[in-house]
Amino acid sequence: MADYAKDVLVETSWVEEHLDDDSIRIVEVDENPALYAEAHIPGAIGFDWRNDLQDQVKRDFLGPEAFGELFGSHGISNDHTIVLYGDRNNWFAAYTYWYLKYYGHDNVVLVNGPREKWISEGRPTNSDVPSYDPVTFTAQPGDDEIRALRNEVLTALDSDRKLVDVRSPQEFSGELIAMAGYEQEGAQRGGHIPGAASIPWAQAVQEDGTFKSAAALKELYGGKGVLDGPSIIAYCRIGERSAHTWFVLHELLGREDVKNYDGSWTEWGNLVNVPIEKG
Repeated sequence: MADYAKDVLVETSWVEEHLDDDSIRIVEVDENPALYAEAHIPGAIGFDWRNDLQDQVKRDFLGPEAFGELFGSHGISNDHTIVLYGDRNNWFAAYTYWYLKYYGHDNVVLVNGPREKWISEGRPTNSDVPSYDPVTFTAQPGDDEIRALRNEVLTALDSDRKLVDVRSPQEFSGELIAMAGYEQEGAQRGGHIPGAASIPWAQAVQEDGTFKSAAALKELYGGKGVLDGPSIIAYCRIGERSAHTWFVLHELLGREDVKNYDGSWTEWGNLVNVPIEKG
């Protein structure tokens, strides 16, 4: 498919053909969780990224035990192929993909295109919440090869590692502290991590939300020098848009040395004694 490095995408037509396949579990994760209740792919399980996928006490994601319990309680086992999709061109679907990879579940694919594409094509939907018997899902210890923490980002500033900021140009420059409409979730300071290249995440997709070809993606990231270094760290505001870029670089382009800094600007912009740039 478009010469991608890994076979990690499925088309909407494939998903429709496999709606009755019990070896797969379809999961919808939306930026706007209310959309799932309105309509979703038949049989799809809906996860609320804020209430289900995040620790409710501290700003972190679930530990392996809680993560395994969440998936197992919804009828998802380690043997299932997990098919992910969502709104906003799969922001949080890509985040959940990265999350699953972090906890060692490799049997996961992303729908090439968001829920809007499925609906626009007139494919079946319903509002029924599926009921699957609980099963066991065992999460492995987190894979630090794909997750960057703040100290690693700090040391990257003095190395030839590449940083890519996938937020909007206005967030990158410091004109905005957060995306329009999300001001209450902004950091104390605006700007970007010094030396980071600005490549907004949406430049990786076409108008319908499907991914651009491998050649076009290499041109996009290579043109900004991101592919020149020994390794890459992607970040955004809270880690979901950068997970989408991680997916592009790590899965579609096959760069094994890519990490998602999920602390992202919400963490970096609130830290003291770390450098920022504006403009």
